[in-house]
Amino acid sequence: MKPDIGSTIDRGENVSLMEPLLISRTSTHRPQLSDLAVELTAHSAGFSRSLPEGIHTALSDLVRSMNCYYSNLIEGHDTHPIDIERALKEDYSSDLKKRNLQLEAKAHITVQKWIDEGSLKEKATSKESIQEIHRRFCELLPEELLYIENPETGEQLKVIPGKLRQNDVKVGRHIPPSPGALDRFLSKYESSYRNLGKSESIIAAAAAHHRLAWIHPFLDGNGRVARLVSYAMLLDTLDTGGIWSIARGLAKNVDTYKQHLANCDLPRRNDLDGRGNLSEEALAAFTEFFLTTCIDQARFMEELVQPERLRIRILMWAEEEIRMGNIQHKSEKILEAILYKGKLARSEVPGILNVGERQARRIVSTLIEQDVLVSTSTRAPLRLAFPAKLASRWMPGLFPDKY
Repeated sequence: MKPDIGSTIDRGENVSLMEPLLISRTSTHRPQLSDLAVELTAHSAGFSRSLPEGIHTALSDLVRSMNCYYSNLIEGHDTHPIDIERALKEDYSSDLKKRNLQLEAKAHITVQKWIDEGSLKEKATSKESIQEIHRRFCELLPEELLYIENPETGEQLKVIPGKLRQNDVKVGRHIPPSPGALDRFLSKYESSYRNLGKSESIIAAAAAHHRLAWIHPFLDGNGRVARLVSYAMLLDTLDTGGIWSIARGLAKNVDTYKQHLANCDLPRRNDLDGRGNLSEEALAAFTEFFLTTCIDQARFMEELVQPERLRIRILMWAEEEIRMGNIQHKSEKILEAILYKGKLARSEVPGILNVGERQARRIVSTLIEQDVLVSTSTRAPLRLAFPAKLASRWMPGLFPDKY
């Protein structure tokens, strides 16, 4: 559709066009969806409680990179986790396209870290939060990634960080609300998801995800913002601690994911298909897919970091690295102690290794150089890190092996 830059078009659409925003309590799908919400709550809580604090922190850092990688992949941007990790260290490619994608990945991780730190002032589904997430992400993007082409006219349109679109758009067969209607649609969206109970909020996460994509409030970045909003919504409701994310599951089933989103755009089929303008059957099917995918990802991460299995993988790696001379003898004792305790005071290292302080510092320094240990200062406790370069060994299946 041709944009009208001179004025903000408002076709007077009624907010009822995006109903239902919630699966009705009388829906035949409610019992099954409620069971999935209970199962997801149990898996998420049990997994979070099972991890020592230090491992929890290291894992949440890795999950940010994982979430970023798979969210980029859904958008058709394949930035390998190792390149993402390099970007976090200000190590950028000389190739402009690759560098821009590294900066995009870094922007995503920065925003997710901001969310993880509890910086959202309002609920993730509020208009303020949605615009703030978009603004923070887009402000960090290189100029080249802030332009999109109008397919009708070939005109280059600039994405303004955090600003609602001023142009009409078409997404597949779906024509989102006119620019002048966005405020009232987002207000309805916010009020619908504001005061839900825990179980209802979990079930509503899928509907909130689709309906935000349906509104399509920005010229670009709507899919990414919707996934970050979903992440923040589940972080708040389930207290996930940021140690698992749905993004990997959506990317692994991207065709099914996109088909569900398209199906949810369809109008109600008949009197058995809810009471709103859009299909409740399609929304319920997407909700089932969404919650099942969440459960699968929580289970996957839980199995991946089972203490004994993780310990064996890391110690096998350490043994090989010692033999090759990449890390020093007795390094495995430090790693084992941190795996057990979560973190390790530097003063404890000489005793654990039965060596002098100078030798202990040398061994620790080598592990820090290998990016497997981190510390906020020379006096702060040592914590484990999960570097992307070792993901295939330490966390098999999390990322693609090829680089």
